[in-house]
Amino acid sequence: MTVEDVLVVGAGPTGLAIASALSDAGLRVVGLSATAPTKPWQNTYGVWLDELPSPELLATVGCCWSDVVVYAARRTIPLRREYGLFDNRRLQQHLLERGERGGVVWHTGVAAAVEHRVSHSRVSTRDGRVFAARLVVDASGHSPALLRRPVALRVARQAAYGIVGEFSAPPVQPGHMVLMDYRADHLAPEEQHEPPTFLYAMDLGGGQFFVEETSLAHVPGVPLSTLERRLRRRLDSCGVAVRRVAHIERCLFPMNNPLPYLDQPLMGFGGAASMVHPPSGYMVGKALRRAPEVAQAIAQALGAAGATPLSAARAGWQTLWSPARLRRRQLYLFGLASLMRCNSATIQAFFESFFSLPRHEWTGYLSDTLSTAELARTMLRLFVRVPGSVRRTLIAAAGAEHALLRRAAFGQA
Repeated sequence: MTVEDVLVVGAGPTGLAIASALSDAGLRVVGLSATAPTKPWQNTYGVWLDELPSPELLATVGCCWSDVVVYAARRTIPLRREYGLFDNRRLQQHLLERGERGGVVWHTGVAAAVEHRVSHSRVSTRDGRVFAARLVVDASGHSPALLRRPVALRVARQAAYGIVGEFSAPPVQPGHMVLMDYRADHLAPEEQHEPPTFLYAMDLGGGQFFVEETSLAHVPGVPLSTLERRLRRRLDSCGVAVRRVAHIERCLFPMNNPLPYLDQPLMGFGGAASMVHPPSGYMVGKALRRAPEVAQAIAQALGAAGATPLSAARAGWQTLWSPARLRRRQLYLFGLASLMRCNSATIQAFFESFFSLPRHEWTGYLSDTLSTAELARTMLRLFVRVPGSVRRTLIAAAGAEHALLRRAAFGQA
C-alpha cells in the first residue's frame, strides 16, 4: 500500500485550499471527496478584496463593488471598502489546477473510519477502499467525517434565503452592494419582536441582482420559510417583483461549533476545524489566508526525524489555533453571544456604532487581523460608544457569558 504524505478529506473551497497549499509546500497529497471535486458549489462566497492573500486570486472574483453600504438606525453608512463575490467556477478551477501542478490526485468516496498507526494513518471508505497517509486533514465541513469534537449544547446558526434573478425594478441601486440592511418598517409590529434579520444584496450586472434575507445567528436557526417570507415582504414594500429566478440560495450553518479536540492525531481545516468567524459567518477568505502557513507547519513537522501523525497534527493545530487565536476566538464568541441578545432596535444601534469606529478597527475585527490586545481595546471602545440600551445588553451578556471572557484571559479552547 502506498503511503502518501497527506490525505485531504473534502473538496469544498477549504479542502481545495489546504490541498493546493500542501502541494505547494512540496508534499505528496491525495484527496478524497464524497462527490467529484469538480462538482459546482451551490452557495455564494463573499470576500473583502483587501483580505485576498495573493494578487492572482483577484482573477477568481466574479463581481466587485466599491459602493458598499450598511443601513441601520435610519442611517446610510458608506463603508468605502471594496467587496467581491468569488466566481465559484474560477476559484474551484484555480485551486484544482494549483493542486494538479503539485501532483494532487483526487478520489471519489465517503470516508467512514480512520485508524492511526505509529508512522501513518489509514482511512477506509464506505465501499471498502483504504487510503494511507502520514497525516490526514479533515476538511469535510461543519459535521466532519473523521474529526472528534465535544458535543455542542447550544449551536447558533446563520440562516439565509436568497434569490439570484431579474426583477421588475432594481431591488438595490445600480452598481450598489448592500452588506446589511436592518430596516424593518415593512414588518408587522408583532414581527419586530422576532429575531432580527437583514437584507444582503447586490447588483450583479446585466440586469441580474442577488437579494438575500439573512439571520446573523440564532438558537435554533431561523427557519428558511420565515426568511423567504420576510424577503418577499421586503421586496413587496419597495414595489419590486421577481420576474425570473436564476438560482435560489439556502444557507444554514453553525457559527459557534466547539473546537475539535486539538490532541488527536489528525488535522482539521475549514468548517471541520471551526474556522467560521463567529460574529460574521465568513470563512473562505480566512481559509485562503491560513492554508499556506498551516501547510508549511505540517511540511516542517513531517520532515523531522521520527515524524508521526500526532506530531504533524500537533504542528498544524498549534499554527491554526495558537494561544493568541484561542483568546481571540473566545472574545469573538462573546461578541456573537452579545449580538444574539439584541432586538431589531438594539442591533441597528450596535452596527451604527460599530461602523463608526476607526476604519482599521472595524475592518480588523471583521477580518480577524487584530492582535488580542487590539481586539480587546476595540471591543472596549465600542462599549463606550454604543447607546445605553445597547450597553445594557452587553452588560447582561457579560454576566451570562463570563466563562467566555475568562477563557479569553487564559487562552483556553
